[in-house]
Amino acid sequence: MTHRLSGLLMTVVVIGSWLAPSAAAQDPTTLARITEPIILDGFPDEPVWEQVAPMDLTMYEPISGGSMTEQTEIRVAYDDDYLYVSGKMFDSDPSQIRGNTLYRDRYSGDDTFAIVMDTFNDNENALWFFTTPTGVRFDHAVSSDANGRGGGSFGGGAVNSSWNTFWDVATQVDERGWFAEMRIPFSSLAFQETNGQVEMGMIVYRFIARKGERHIHPPIAPNWSLGFAKPSQAVKVRFEGIKSQKPFYVTPYVTGGSTGLHSLNDEGTAYAFDNEFTRQAGVDFKYAINSNLTFDATINTDFAQVEADDQQVNLSRFSLFFPEKRQFFQERSALFDFSTGRRDRLFHSRQIGINEGQTVRILGGGRLVGRIGEWDIGAISMQTESQGALPAENFGVLRLRRRVVNDQSYAGVMGTSRLGDDGSWNMAYGADATIRLSDFDMLEMKWAQTFDDDLIDLNGTSLTGSAYGSVQVQRQTDIGWSFRTSAAYAGEDYSPGVGFVQRADYTRYSWDVQYGWLSPDEAKLRTHDGSAYGSVYLRNEDGSLESLRAGGSWDFDFKNSSSARLSSNYLVEDLERDLSFPGNTTVPEGRYGFLEVEGSYDLPGGSLFRGQVEAQLGTFYDGVRYSIGLNPTWNVNRFIELAGDYEFTYLEFPDRDQQASIHLLGLRSQIGLNTKLSLNAFVQYNTAANLVASNMRFRYNMAEGNDLWVVYTENLNTDRFRDMPALPVSSNRTLLLKYTYTFIR
Repeated sequence: MTHRLSGLLMTVVVIGSWLAPSAAAQDPTTLARITEPIILDGFPDEPVWEQVAPMDLTMYEPISGGSMTEQTEIRVAYDDDYLYVSGKMFDSDPSQIRGNTLYRDRYSGDDTFAIVMDTFNDNENALWFFTTPTGVRFDHAVSSDANGRGGGSFGGGAVNSSWNTFWDVATQVDERGWFAEMRIPFSSLAFQETNGQVEMGMIVYRFIARKGERHIHPPIAPNWSLGFAKPSQAVKVRFEGIKSQKPFYVTPYVTGGSTGLHSLNDEGTAYAFDNEFTRQAGVDFKYAINSNLTFDATINTDFAQVEADDQQVNLSRFSLFFPEKRQFFQERSALFDFSTGRRDRLFHSRQIGINEGQTVRILGGGRLVGRIGEWDIGAISMQTESQGALPAENFGVLRLRRRVVNDQSYAGVMGTSRLGDDGSWNMAYGADATIRLSDFDMLEMKWAQTFDDDLIDLNGTSLTGSAYGSVQVQRQTDIGWSFRTSAAYAGEDYSPGVGFVQRADYTRYSWDVQYGWLSPDEAKLRTHDGSAYGSVYLRNEDGSLESLRAGGSWDFDFKNSSSARLSSNYLVEDLERDLSFPGNTTVPEGRYGFLEVEGSYDLPGGSLFRGQVEAQLGTFYDGVRYSIGLNPTWNVNRFIELAGDYEFTYLEFPDRDQQASIHLLGLRSQIGLNTKLSLNAFVQYNTAANLVASNMRFRYNMAEGNDLWVVYTENLNTDRFRDMPALPVSSNRTLLLKYTYTFIR
């Protein structure tokens, strides 16, 4: 097996060396170094700013290279400790400046001012800082060169909006427009120093929400939907004389409150309410070993303040996927990415401390991420406490990766382990390589194998039964021809214990061909594209068809920042066992072919009232399905944002006289009294689960790393008499107070 793995990676390197482009090195620009102090008040009026040349800006959208309708001045400078960014966003109609919210990390169609820094200068990863006229801070981590689709406001899996770090910003608004000053500590930017110099990639921009207009430096072609945050397109900049800083953060916390739970009595005749008062303390540590290597440790970990998961209705054959929201796992989380499918992955951090949606106490652990020489390195070790039938477990992850062939090609390995104190264990390893063949073309190859105590015997586990392998070639661009084609294999025993998989024992072939147009300057459309795609899953046992999906879509992006999509799909599902859906509806085993049509429209993002409407209709196995979704958002003013999510699905199977009407309703209010005081209230009603779930979080952010949280959650049963004895009105209730304070040395 080692020989096969070595041969696989060697083949990748040779192919990449033959096909990779020989890009000429870009001469970096030396940024202005300042020695005079800057008062962070939002007005960049200090004399030192006049000594810094403004960036040359061009229009990125709605018309690439068009005439900018407002004047913008962006300057970037630095001293021994900080990176400074200033913006003068002049506006001919200041009353129309969009500053819709005071809630951190919640983008609400605001005007924005941003800097994107490829701190490792690797053309793949970046840190993205931006603010709004109200001074709200946003910090995101960009990965995969900002290539991602779906699953979030920006680029899906390519952008991690849950990442946070230490930095400051101040803004002002007057009759001329709005103004901003950012101060980002170098201790918050991982980088590599060579001979007293540091090179990074940089993008700066201003976005005028009501016009959908973006001013940017450097000029970037409109070939990608997220091109304005794409590390490979950044201008190279040089810093001189900045030194590695090694801050040490200690963040103790205390929590106190009550947790109430209804549980059946010993006789099984009634539910009894048990209310337990809880209090505990813990501490987190963060130490920058050097400028590009960080160690985090945690003792008696607590995530009480993390936002509750969104309710989902499962109309598929597979388990639901929920993203990671806990801050401890966010820093450079893209390094641990080892995707083996749309949702599948070799490592998914939600396996640690969460079991079937319930929290499992984490006793402690450590996390090391960064770069040593040419190697990216990531390591995690976490220990959980036993809970009911679940044993105490240790989770381990090791990730190594380095550049090969050219500066946008990588090869790496990953290993995971899950060890229970009852003797249970699961281990996995994998190797992957991503080779950039040209400016747009990529080759990806992956291999993994898992080992489990339930499957191992004296003869060992079979290679094919517990292995996964895939190869993919794709062309990444939104303008002109693009494509993605892949083949994958997963054995019947492939099961990563610290990962996430929806199915095993298959061979998969998939394809996606797309052509995109950039519209003329006078057109209302900005871009539009048509695509044809599909995937087929075959059972390894006999090569029979398990699933098929084939279809086409047409996407439209308008210059007013609205968008629309139309698609139709033909699906085949071959069921080896009966399938159950909400509302006591079922589908017997057998092969089914069905057709669905979908459409969606997103309102302009710069409006105070915005949102999405989507609809789907078609056949569904041997029945029909109709669904509609509404996602409106209204900024009443900069203090209050109201949002709703409503999804209605109707299922009907005439042959069995079965029908189901499923409603999923969510109401969210976000109140920001200022940039430090906020309240988030979220109530969800799911008729499929007969559940009303509520989650309210009050936060007083006195300073970065210094927070007071009050969290209230409760789940209510809406159909108490679906089981006997009758269910209680409230299944569980929690009220917690949490205080954290960060000491910095």
